[in-house]
Amino acid sequence: MKINCKTFSFNTIILSIVLISLFGCGGGDNKLPILGERDWEKKTVDGKEVVDTIYNTIPPFSFVNQEGDTVSEKIVEGKIYVTDFFFTTCPTICPVMKRQMVKVFQQFKGNPDVMILSHTIDPEHDTPQVLNKFAKDLGVEGTQWQFLTGDKDKIYKIGQESYMSTAKEDKSAEGGYIHSGAFILVDKEKHVRGMYDGTTEEGTQKLIADMKRLLDEYKK
Repeated sequence: MKINCKTFSFNTIILSIVLISLFGCGGGDNKLPILGERDWEKKTVDGKEVVDTIYNTIPPFSFVNQEGDTVSEKIVEGKIYVTDFFFTTCPTICPVMKRQMVKVFQQFKGNPDVMILSHTIDPEHDTPQVLNKFAKDLGVEGTQWQFLTGDKDKIYKIGQESYMSTAKEDKSAEGGYIHSGAFILVDKEKHVRGMYDGTTEEGTQKLIADMKRLLDEYKK
């Protein structure tokens, strides 16, 4: 059976619902849930044994942006950010995703507390020069929206293990790659706080609303 990008986009929505149900953290305070795996650690506080929850966090990374500069997790230090996975020659969902992400960019353009990281899953073709032209064609300038390339295995690993987003090469798929259409929202502590269908207006508007909600959390 031939599996294309759109199939995985739909599966991402189902995955996000399951993750929120199984792993979501947040109750009466109306905060966004923390998604992903977690561990528990016992410790003693004031002579009493308590259990601390250790949430999954995005690990350190090193990629190259559209300007040819090596960047690390330090670029999002103290910021919330949205991330996704794409490739510039994608014939299916990527053009739709980028049109939707432009709406997110325009909504928060100039906000020092917000960034966007878009990872190519075809680093052999998507060099910094290619990504630079791609960004400019979208009307993106400056450093708030970073288009990242680098080692393919590292991109796939962080996508699948940390961002819970399908990203891999598959010659049988249309365009040669399988990836989800997910936009992933990450907080200042590098916890995943939401997953959204980046191929739809509804998913994009939900993301924008949740980004505002997350920013408000830090104001309280």
